Amino acid sequence: MDPLQKLDAYLTSKDAPEDSMAISDLDGFLTGVACLPEEIPEEVWIVTALGDPDAVPDHIKKLVTDRFDEISSILEGQSKTIDPVFWQMKEGHVIAMDWCEGFMDAVKLAPAAWKSKVETSEGAKLMLPILVHMFDDNGNSMFGLAQEEIDDALAAAADAIPEVVPAIYALLRE
Repeated sequence: MDPLQKLDAYLTSKDAPEDSMAISDLDGFLTGVACLPEEIPEEVWIVTALGDPDAVPDHIKKLVTDRFDEISSILEGQSKTIDPVFWQMKEGHVIAMDWCEGFMDAVKLAPAAWKSKVETSEGAKLMLPILVHMFDDNGNSMFGLAQEEIDDALAAAADAIPEVVPAIYALLRE
């Protein structure tokens, strides 16, 4: 098993803290934390990621920090794309909603760092593929998308995420 598979196996097991993230949420969250222009201490973000980190074995915490380091290294290396961990359906399409929710959880850790940049026209455009995956508690699109438009909009947005994230990272450093 590769490290992401090991991490996923743990996170879906009965041994994982009840409030820990699943693998796709976690990957989005770690990506969002890596995008931040100011470093958030690990002891702060790991609680959001894993719930009670004291209840998590050290080798699992290491897998999480290794994934964070991998994402950070890719973004710092000025890669034009990332490889997000989306859910893959049997029919072949991807579900990016959980990843996007995890990313937005990272935004909530340091909202001031995001606000000034993402409220620009460029920032809003870059964030759109992530934000289009946000739904209210009743399952309605927060962008007012009609039900018949949702599947195509989500697929196009998911396709754009690997390219917009490095651009978001760069924008937050301008």
